Amino acid sequence: MKLYLGSCNLGKDKEELKNWIEKFGKDIILIPNALDIVYNKSVRENMIEEDKIMLENVGFDVKVESLKEYFGDYKKLKECFDKYKAFYVIGGNVFTLRKAMELSGFDRYVKEISSKKDRLYAGYSAGICVLAKNIDIFEFVEEQRNPYNGDIHFKPGLGIIDYLPLPHSDSGNMKQVEDYCKKHNLKYKSIEDGESVLDESKTIELEI
Repeated sequence: MKLYLGSCNLGKDKEELKNWIEKFGKDIILIPNALDIVYNKSVRENMIEEDKIMLENVGFDVKVESLKEYFGDYKKLKECFDKYKAFYVIGGNVFTLRKAMELSGFDRYVKEISSKKDRLYAGYSAGICVLAKNIDIFEFVEEQRNPYNGDIHFKPGLGIIDYLPLPHSDSGNMKQVEDYCKKHNLKYKSIEDGESVLDESKTIELEI
């Protein structure tokens, strides 16, 4: 699976996304659930619309899909998502997004498609942080928040990459995370706003 990891929005390597479209098609699902902590509906919708327009300007045909529509129904999610080869997961709260992935089964789905060469996982900020194995470290910069009913326990990240992606690395808060990584000899990759990282998913365990 191809990974396109941004810090803030699409980043600088948009030609890579245009090349993807030429090779695999323009259909993409935008997943907005990291913004489910934004309770002002109009503000949240405007933020999602901005990301949708950016993707459309690159050439994608965008379908916005909230994972809440698939909570407790992995079969339904898989039937819908199997029609697409590209997914764009936007920023917000890392832990909220992780919980939405768990409740819908999208975490399982990403792992199942991770070995497919014709799949794209793109995103920024929280949308890329969840790909690491240990996401607890992001408590340095935001609270563990679950806006959904039920268990507030948060699972580890997906382990799709073997390092911690540090978006907004030029900001003060994320500098604390970077300093912690250095102190404890943790593998990480700093990504400043405006930058993007191209990668491939790693071999992983399919257990969730």
